[in-house]
Amino acid sequence: MTERVPCVPPVDSVVEYGAYIDGERVYADGIVASLDLVRRHNLAADGPKAFVWVGLHEPAAHEVEWLAEVFGLHPLAVEDAVKAHQRPKVERYGDSLFMVLKTIAFLDHDQLTATSEIIATGEIMVFLGSDFVVTVRHGAHCPLTEVRERLEDSPELMNRGPSGVLHAISDHVVDRYLQVADLMQLELEEVEATVFADVSSRDINRIYQLKREMLEMKRAITPLQAPMAALPQRRVIPSEMREYFRDVSDHLSRVCEQVESCNELSNSILQAALARSNTLANEDMRKISSWVAIISVPTMIAGIYGMNFDFMPELKQVWGYPAVLAVMVTACTLLYRGFRRNGWL
Repeated sequence: MTERVPCVPPVDSVVEYGAYIDGERVYADGIVASLDLVRRHNLAADGPKAFVWVGLHEPAAHEVEWLAEVFGLHPLAVEDAVKAHQRPKVERYGDSLFMVLKTIAFLDHDQLTATSEIIATGEIMVFLGSDFVVTVRHGAHCPLTEVRERLEDSPELMNRGPSGVLHAISDHVVDRYLQVADLMQLELEEVEATVFADVSSRDINRIYQLKREMLEMKRAITPLQAPMAALPQRRVIPSEMREYFRDVSDHLSRVCEQVESCNELSNSILQAALARSNTLANEDMRKISSWVAIISVPTMIAGIYGMNFDFMPELKQVWGYPAVLAVMVTACTLLYRGFRRNGWL
């Protein structure tokens, strides 16, 4: 029987934590002390006016389990947060909300290879309660430090509470979607501009690579559309915040449409590149066949006269050799002109 690892407070995985009262950050010694401070304030204020925000990066299982005991998180949501590799979703567990957001980043390379990744994906899990927000991030990109600093610089934004933090995070992630989608569209337009030039197998490999990355991007973004559209209808979202989430949903719809159009464009570019490659191969085959036909004439004549029979036309004539050469040159010239006229050469 496997011994259960005891739950311990997160140390290395905690990026930052803080208690926020009336939009201002209040420092306390530890996560539990911050939560106690917030709950005492909320009891005195007769309603949730303060909250705790804890941010973690790739925590271990026992660290998330410790947070689950402190904040009362549902075990199924905790299991999803530890394992990662989840589909974008929004689920309600009692009075708390659990949301999974896929993050994407555009990786710039000096030189692309067959194994190069253009799109990197990660995940952000958000536990949302009436007086707490817990974010669990997987992946090296899309940090939330910028979001936290922007909210802390604007107390009126931070005073919106946990739902305001969730809106800021989802808006930040969707804005990253827009940036990556624009960069991918530029890559596709660059490839499209060169597709009717000399197409090589390397060009087709690059187009296929972009197509593969577009599918990866589509898998990360498209499943979020339905949960994000339904999020404003959740009871845990205050009425004054619903229009903000609808705005994020509109931005997400725009990204999904752009990704879908880019995906269709990549299909068209790949088909055009393959057709262009086949056309160039056919042109090369016609040129090779034309030259083979031209060279076969002197080869045939030389082969006939090389059989060394005694009785052959013009074999004993002084002008026989020049006449045969003239026949070869004339035949080759007529064939060359015919092939040039038909566009084979």
